[in-house]
Amino acid sequence: MHEPPAIYGIIGNPVAHSLSPFMHNAAFKALGVNAVYQLFPLADDEELKLFFKDLKEQSNPIFGLNVTVPYKEKAAAYVDVLDPFAEKVGAVNTLVIDHQRKIRGFNTDGPGFLVHLRELDFDPRAKRIAVVGAGGTARAVLSVLCLVKERPQSILLFNRTLSHAKELVDDLSTRMDTGIIRVVQDTGDLNIELADLLVNTSSVGMKAEDPRIIDPSLFHSNMLVYDVIYAPAETRFLSDAKARGAKTANGLGMLFYQGVLAFEHWADVEIDDRVKRVMRKVLEEKAGAAHV
Repeated sequence: MHEPPAIYGIIGNPVAHSLSPFMHNAAFKALGVNAVYQLFPLADDEELKLFFKDLKEQSNPIFGLNVTVPYKEKAAAYVDVLDPFAEKVGAVNTLVIDHQRKIRGFNTDGPGFLVHLRELDFDPRAKRIAVVGAGGTARAVLSVLCLVKERPQSILLFNRTLSHAKELVDDLSTRMDTGIIRVVQDTGDLNIELADLLVNTSSVGMKAEDPRIIDPSLFHSNMLVYDVIYAPAETRFLSDAKARGAKTANGLGMLFYQGVLAFEHWADVEIDDRVKRVMRKVLEEKAGAAHV
């Protein structure tokens, strides 16, 4: 009799668009591991609570999870042990469940973002950075930039709902030095003409009819413009920046690197380059196929 596969997956709302199953199932296959990665859409906080209650059951076959919007902060409350970085961020995107059904929580979004910046030859040390958005991804990006030894000179933060940006920084400031972050009231105050890096962490740009976040004339050629959105592969935000000569990158690299780190937490081993190449290739293929 065959052993049933170990189950991994992603919880969030919505999750149908996620490319994570392709990446992780390709890795399981490449490693010959009897495991499968599935989607777990959870409609509301009540479903989240019940899901975690079931997760504690000894018979539950789930041993690892990713967490996406809107549950990254809420899921942290259900975790038995938080990794030090996840504790500082106040959000988790990766969960490891052991055979005693003890849940450990990690945040691989921040480190994944940082590794992708390195791949893009961007060193944040002493740089001027502008960030749009104040959700779970912004939380991870701001945290890692405040905690990294290559600390930026300054971070200007804009969010459409100003109070959310202020609450986010106030919350982070209880667990780290956020002295380099300043919340601004308008995108015009982001000093984009002086910025070395501009990051969109909001969901604005996923739909073709979404408004422009930034006046296109402000982009310049001495900057990196980064959009955490990877579907579409090139948002209007990125195409505007490219037209002005800026270097641009979408969030597929961040998705890949956070996925590799998540997988390494689940497996408790470092993945070799062969498997990483398999994961990245399938991600790029699926991202491309979805938006041809």
